[in-house]
Order: sequence, then structure tokens, then C-alpha cells
Amino acid sequence: MSALSFDQATIRLGRRDILSGASFSVREGEFVGMLGANGAGKTTLMRAALGLVPLAAGSIQVLGRPVARGNPAIGYMPQNRGAISALRLTGWDVVASAALGRRFGFARLDRAARREIDWALDEVGARDLARRSIGELSGGERQRVLLSQALLGRPRLLLLDEPLISLDPAHQKSVVEIARRICDDLKVAIVFSAHELNPLVNAIDRVLYLGGGAAVIGPVEEVVTAPVLSRLYGAEIEVVRVKDRYFVMAGDVEVEREAHRHDEAHGHAHDHDHDGAHA
Repeated sequence: MSALSFDQATIRLGRRDILSGASFSVREGEFVGMLGANGAGKTTLMRAALGLVPLAAGSIQVLGRPVARGNPAIGYMPQNRGAISALRLTGWDVVASAALGRRFGFARLDRAARREIDWALDEVGARDLARRSIGELSGGERQRVLLSQALLGRPRLLLLDEPLISLDPAHQKSVVEIARRICDDLKVAIVFSAHELNPLVNAIDRVLYLGGGAAVIGPVEEVVTAPVLSRLYGAEIEVVRVKDRYFVMAGDVEVEREAHRHDEAHGHAHDHDHDGAHA
């Protein structure tokens, strides 16, 4: 059984098809990296899997069942661009807010709920971090705390939306390693979206690349090629591989790095935050 399956799915926003008749599946316990240019539909695809964006055609299934809003089998970590750091709450309080099913509204937690929060924090190595104010944590430390939120309820599918944004290489490596360990230890399927392939390339099982309304999934060496990416980008693309690093080039421009810079600039100009709880 697939953890996530799109069957001839079309997602339309306004007059534009974000996905057009896309079919692919993510296997149970599989770690998939999702790549694509700005506007390719990475976040929209995740929102559709959560039942938050309707399909114009086709279908989506999660663990063999039609997609539905509020599915407890899915853990979701939305994009976080830093506004959460202004909250005067400990990391534990932030995770507890998700356990209570409300946005930073508190009630008494029973012993089982507290054990579940501690378990989720332990899974990402953040029990000690969570005692500190969320505003005192580095970007990478905050991402670990927010990732623990997504583990509450012990989901079987994790959707992680751009968790590497604005992190330095060391923190990127740490977040990717934690995701890989969660995938292996808990047998959770993970879809991990990113702008750059290289932080993920040695951790993921397969790559899902979006572009031009299409979706292509497979091993990195089969998908990240000049013919496939040229079709997805609708432009001539060259892929240069140096050992385990891939450089996606359009002429003299490194496509993924340029997109990452653009997204970071947009994030700083329009800073906002979502809590990383279940949908």
C-alpha cells in the first residue's frame, strides 16, 4: 500500500494548472525529497494531500483512503520563516499547544499527553532545548522543536514543507539526518520539500521533481538529468555532477541556488509563521 498516491490529479489555482493529470506514489516508510522551482506547486501539493486544496480532476489517496481534511495519519510541518521566535513561550509550550489542538491556548494536560510530548521531543533530540524560550533557539533548533510537533499522534506520513529555509549548512545537515532517522526508526513515509537537492541527496530514497504542471519521481540519477529537467522547466537545462553534488544550470545560472536566494529574500520581506502541528 502507498502512503500517498496521486492518480491523474489536476490542481487548478485560478486559470493555472499547478498539476495537470499527475500520477505518482510514495511508498510506506520511504523518504522522498520534493524539488521544483518557485511556483512549481510544492506547498500546494502538500495542502492538497491534507484536503485543504480541492482537485479539479483525478484523486488522491493517503494510506489507501481518499484524502480528507484533518487526517490524523498525516503529520504536517508548514513553512516557518521566523515570526515564532517572537513568542514568549518555551519550546515545550509550543509543542503542547499542538497537543491541545488549539493555537497557543492552554488547558491542563494529562499524564499521557505529557508523555507523548516528551516522546516527540526525544525523537528529534530536543527535550533539553524545549526548556528554553523559543526565541532563544537558533533556526535549526527551532526547526527540531517544530518537527516534534508534527510527530504528535504518531503519524504514518510526514509532510515537511521547506524545513531548511534560512538554515546554515550544519543545521541543514542536522535536520536532514533527524528526518532520515525518523523515517528508519518509526517507519514513517516522509515527503520533504526543498529548493536545493544537495542537502538531501545522500539521505533520500527517491526524488519527486515538479515543473510545468508535471511530476516525475524516481532515483536521483534518473530524474535529475538534462532531458527530464529541461522538459519540466520548459527551458534548456544542463545537469553537472561532481561526486555527490548536482548543479542544475540554465546557461550560467545555477537554477536551484537562484531560487533559494529569491525565496529567502521573499521570506524576510514578508515574515510570517505557521505552527507545525497536524492539519
